[in-house]
Amino acid sequence: MRDQSTQLIHHAYTPPEGFSAPQPGVFKASTVFFPSAAAMRSREWKDKSAYTYGLHGTPTTYTLEERLCALEGGLQCVLAPSGLSAVTLVAMALLAAGDEVLIPDNAYAPNKAFAQGELKAWGISHCFYDPMRASDLADKIGAQTRLVWLEAAGSVTLEFPDLCELVRTCRSAGVPTALDNTWGAGLAFAPFDLAPGLAEPLAVDISVHALTKYPSGGGDVLMGSVITRDPALHLKIKLTHMRLGLGVGANDAEAVLRALPSMALRYQAHDRRARTLAQWCLSQDVFAQVLHPALSASPGHAHWAALCGSDLGGAAGLFSVIFRPDVDPQRVDAFCDALKLFKIGYSWGGPISLVVPYDLASMRGTWPEHLARGTLVRFSAGLEAVSDLQADIAQALRHAMA
Repeated sequence: MRDQSTQLIHHAYTPPEGFSAPQPGVFKASTVFFPSAAAMRSREWKDKSAYTYGLHGTPTTYTLEERLCALEGGLQCVLAPSGLSAVTLVAMALLAAGDEVLIPDNAYAPNKAFAQGELKAWGISHCFYDPMRASDLADKIGAQTRLVWLEAAGSVTLEFPDLCELVRTCRSAGVPTALDNTWGAGLAFAPFDLAPGLAEPLAVDISVHALTKYPSGGGDVLMGSVITRDPALHLKIKLTHMRLGLGVGANDAEAVLRALPSMALRYQAHDRRARTLAQWCLSQDVFAQVLHPALSASPGHAHWAALCGSDLGGAAGLFSVIFRPDVDPQRVDAFCDALKLFKIGYSWGGPISLVVPYDLASMRGTWPEHLARGTLVRFSAGLEAVSDLQADIAQALRHAMA
């Protein structure tokens, strides 16, 4: 008889097949067993037809990848440890020394910082373009341009570009596009079918999504995804993903899988609250400008309406305000400090409302003409009652402006 310690490791019991429940199983593994040496040599992980090592996929991560493809309309997906790592993965897979990447000036700041830091050190140049002028993008695409980033709506200032025209511009130049689709989340619009009805779909080449936000929904998971429809492009990204050793934890994948069924409902709830609060902020004379794509005066509103429609569910839960220029930054900080329900913190998409003051001048090369002068504050509407959130903003304004 085998020793007890050996039996504990090599116990013969296997649970019966056929167990089915609302949530998929959670598989944790680094090592994956093969039935034979021949099987070890013949198994292929790149097309999800088999398992070879935990880092390359488990039933849990394969399931999440396929459900995310269904959400965004893609065909292939890889998971990354964060939204930012998904962004940097795309750049490292597609760019080499001598290449150039174009990034919208209102993009997610760490994406710009990665270009200014690591990419520059690797001999990859970058240029920031005005996303509200497709002509500016067209003028800046050059012979060495190998990737164009898109973002809708813009990070922090929430301008909504003419995404279709930007994609057409890149397509005519033969340059691939990568969209940061975290705001749209696969729900506001379809990144791989931007103009339904066309014989040939108008689509981005790559959709990057910070699953940390709406897919997770709890403010407790860091994860990103890169989704494509082109097998060759996907393989290029997947091989870089493998060589970088990127992976996600099984419990984090489980958390996102559990949250996905309620994602559309939560997205709409965040959206309703943000629209209501943004509309109310228009009546407060301390704000020089309120930024939200669904507001008719917000930059790019017409582009948002054309792509996303006016129905609830197409504008996420973010809005920003710009205080009048006579309100000094210290008073704006006092306003943020006085908020009780809105917590000061980065990210968004969770149940708790958040607020962050930004120094916009340090984030842009020049101050955009379509933005009022003053200190900007971005709000993320959580799932609290909108009346309580409105009252919280009102009391903080009274406190800071007294």
